[in-house]
Amino acid sequence: MLNSMTGFGSAEKIIASLGKASVELRSANHKYLDIAFHLPEGFLALEERIKKELESKIKRGRVVCAVNIGAKEAQKVFINKALLKSYLGALGVIGRQMGIKDGVSLETLVHLPGVMSLEQNKISKDNIWPQLKILLKQALERMARTRQKEGAALARYLKNRNLGVKSNLAALKARFTKVIKRKAAAIKAEEERSAFLKSADISEEMERLAFHIRNFNNKLSKNGPVGKELDFVAQEMQREANTIAAKSCDVLISGRVVNIKSQIEKIREQVQNIE
Repeated sequence: MLNSMTGFGSAEKIIASLGKASVELRSANHKYLDIAFHLPEGFLALEERIKKELESKIKRGRVVCAVNIGAKEAQKVFINKALLKSYLGALGVIGRQMGIKDGVSLETLVHLPGVMSLEQNKISKDNIWPQLKILLKQALERMARTRQKEGAALARYLKNRNLGVKSNLAALKARFTKVIKRKAAAIKAEEERSAFLKSADISEEMERLAFHIRNFNNKLSKNGPVGKELDFVAQEMQREANTIAAKSCDVLISGRVVNIKSQIEKIREQVQNIE
């Protein structure tokens, strides 16, 4: 079954003493596996654990993982009294030295750097990880379903395009057999006929293209990441089609090649979405 690289999945739950926790995953096309994290402050230590879980299920694509944890209990205000005392002492000295008699307001004092802050709820990363891991797996499963659904649609599309290449190639082969005999028979000089047959013969290219068509179809039925393999095979199909076009000696054959190249271009465009 093919997987698309585009998907989305999320999961959330209420965790005791923490409040609502959520995991959101988004994936898009990328040549390799590239993971970006948006974690709450202080949760950087969980990045490697999350990364391992993602790598076990996803082989290619750009994945953005966003984790949100809303504290259930209000944060407490903390006043750094020692620092505040130090500020007051320093301000008093400056006031006396410069003859400044006006006092400093409380509002001014609390806005001095480091005087007032919010105490963060202390959360043990080891304690929260088992519950966060469950959410991560749920989000992964949901994203996997969206990637599989789109992958199935892409597989149908690619099979149809590949079938289009195959049918055009069959018509091209039938046309080539007639044209090459007729044109060769019209050439009287043996040496000239031999040169024509050598330059116009596309038998090998047609056989190689037929092989790539079968190979592409087989890979569509494989499980696991096959996007890079499909792209390589499509490149080889395009190479053979270009050679056939260059050696074509008939306008109808050239027309069939144009149709083949059009189908291959559509294939190459869509295989970029396959994991």
